[in-house]
Amino acid sequence: MSDANTRNRYFDDLCANPELQWMGQNTNHLPAHPAVEAAMIESIQRGEYNAYAPPLGFEALRERIVADIGAPGTEALVTEGGVAALALICAARCTPGSTFVTTDPTWKWPCQFAERHGAEVVKLPIFDARSDWRLSVAALEAAVDERTRVIYLVDPNNPLGVRYERHVLECFVAIARDRGALLIHDCTYRDFADGHTPAVTLDAEHSVVTLSFSKWLGLAGLRIGALVASPALVAEFAAGATSVLGASVVAQRAALAGLEVKREWMARVREVDAANKEMIRACIESLPGLSLPVWPSHGNFVVINLEDPELTPQALVARYLEQNIMIRQGTYHTERFGERFIKVSTSVPSAWVARFCALLPAMLERARGTPPTAPLY
Repeated sequence: MSDANTRNRYFDDLCANPELQWMGQNTNHLPAHPAVEAAMIESIQRGEYNAYAPPLGFEALRERIVADIGAPGTEALVTEGGVAALALICAARCTPGSTFVTTDPTWKWPCQFAERHGAEVVKLPIFDARSDWRLSVAALEAAVDERTRVIYLVDPNNPLGVRYERHVLECFVAIARDRGALLIHDCTYRDFADGHTPAVTLDAEHSVVTLSFSKWLGLAGLRIGALVASPALVAEFAAGATSVLGASVVAQRAALAGLEVKREWMARVREVDAANKEMIRACIESLPGLSLPVWPSHGNFVVINLEDPELTPQALVARYLEQNIMIRQGTYHTERFGERFIKVSTSVPSAWVARFCALLPAMLERARGTPPTAPLY
């Protein structure tokens, strides 16, 4: 069986398990807002799914996305998930001999997109308390040269949950501008952060923001995301789009409804998310050999360091899967630092987090000194 088929069977088994607690993909599993659910039902009842959507997205949704970002004069391009927006940008900008500069850890898929187009991926380590778990302006400036076509910044960072201050982003944008590079500001988790600044509000000519409706609105399975940039950049990316028949009509109706009730919805989501993080924090502080390197996390997840040399993230993930709980091993995000941590999602029902915490002492004991029993993805 090919690696692709093995991976697909792995996730197919997860999806086929109605008891599974999804606590590894940062997806939102809280019950949908009534307005969002009603918008999807109405769209289906009207048979809107029988027709293709506009290739750049419904105009009402495009306008609402720009307004939500707070970047007048820019445009939005609606995509089939945030990952499709990233693939589109990488296809347009990554070329053989160029460099794609990012952090380590980061989100793995854009790195693979860049490599497919011949770019060299340069990963700058940030898994270090001495750097406050962040990329410094000096480190980025030293790594970016005339070969650099793309700087990729996940902010808040997935998996660490750190975010960058406005003055730091201004420096990052200036580096991109001075070197003739493009800053991709992956803002997937911006709605869980305090004081977040989208880079396109600083310079829309040398930066592009990518967005997802999977995390804050819970639409992961509907595949809906977007990029926001200057009209010239949107035209450049649209010229290379493969999704020429538009993103899901039902998903776009849900996204638009979600944006209309976003303030109310996110107040509730963040309340639950914060309480879940505190529950995990109390649990971790009560157990030896575990720690939270980043607090508070500005994403809907936390990283937990494993300080016992006999305990591997993979073994702990495997033991939790036996209990119908999916969490993520650090090696999903980084080969260099992945053996040090696990990641746990927190935009989930509080009962899930309570169960995760209650099981943790037993899971640590079972995982200690044992190898994982099957491949993990």
